[in-house]
Amino acid sequence: MKVIQGLVLALVGIVALALGLLVMTVVAPTSGAIARADGQVQGAPAGYQQWLVRGRAECGEPELTPALLAAQIDAESHFNARAVSPAGALGPAQFVPGTWAMYGRDSDHNGKADPHDVGDAVMAQARYMCSLIKQAKSSAISGDVRELALAGYNAGWDTVIRYQGVPPKSFARGETYNYVHSIMSAMKRFEAPSPVQASGSGSGSGSGSGGSGGSGAAALRKATGRLGTPYAWGGGSPQGPSTGFCDDVNGYAGGRCLASTTTGFDCSSLVQYAYWPAVKLPRTASEQYAATAQHPVARADLQPGDLLFWRHGRTGSIYHVALYAGSGHVLHAPRTGRLVETAQIGSAAPAGDYLGATRP
Repeated sequence: MKVIQGLVLALVGIVALALGLLVMTVVAPTSGAIARADGQVQGAPAGYQQWLVRGRAECGEPELTPALLAAQIDAESHFNARAVSPAGALGPAQFVPGTWAMYGRDSDHNGKADPHDVGDAVMAQARYMCSLIKQAKSSAISGDVRELALAGYNAGWDTVIRYQGVPPKSFARGETYNYVHSIMSAMKRFEAPSPVQASGSGSGSGSGSGGSGGSGAAALRKATGRLGTPYAWGGGSPQGPSTGFCDDVNGYAGGRCLASTTTGFDCSSLVQYAYWPAVKLPRTASEQYAATAQHPVARADLQPGDLLFWRHGRTGSIYHVALYAGSGHVLHAPRTGRLVETAQIGSAAPAGDYLGATRP
């Protein structure tokens, strides 16, 4: 529960919020390792997980991980969306009305900004924490910026300034001190290993445009940096995510054109982005298959960065492409309303639609 969260409004109002979808920081793993991506989270209720990942992606500060956000919500409300504190803090992220007015938005697009809605609450929490992390980085206060931001969230940034760090146990009977240290200790419970295998020499046919110099592994590492980016039908380019568009069928969610207001990738633009400029693949999934079909790969021989394709029925058009991520998983942009994610091959698309794999 917050001590004086509402008092931070005037002080943080000038802080610029991170609204764009920024590249996530990913450290290249050592040879043969399975890399843990900061976009992964475990232990949080299913309804929270996509929002924890999306909140991290919209911020772009590497310190703000889904695991940190999850541990904070656990401390605030134990993931109770209907929580109301004696001080009037609302929802899973425990916002007081004044702070909610600054950070709350209709992130789940249900027609209202509500601190009890999981999506709205988590995204507002991420915006607030993002602004506090930026405040901590720009200040002259020493210490872990995550701890400083958590202290600001709980007790107000003015309190962090007053004590030039996390307030001591003597402040507010140790509430803020214990709040910060319990969340930092709990983060490990919410960190999940990623199945993305982005190391080694990578794929490469030795005779195609990809060669044998590791273009597949490099492409997978690049795509891993976009975990948590929203799906946008028609969006994305070799330069990064962009807003999409709707046609007669695609790009809609809940009866509205979501693609035109979403900055992200669709399945084929993510693949194109991942390989560019080492391998300049065409834009659509069907074109990408045609450009790489001369280098087919059997399921048992898949390597990181290989392309997997699905089509409608036995003779229908190709509608989906994904990057092989290792360990029987793919990395892909699944569909409208979802985020770039890793998934088991069998759950990425209907098994009966699987066409095959190729190596650029």
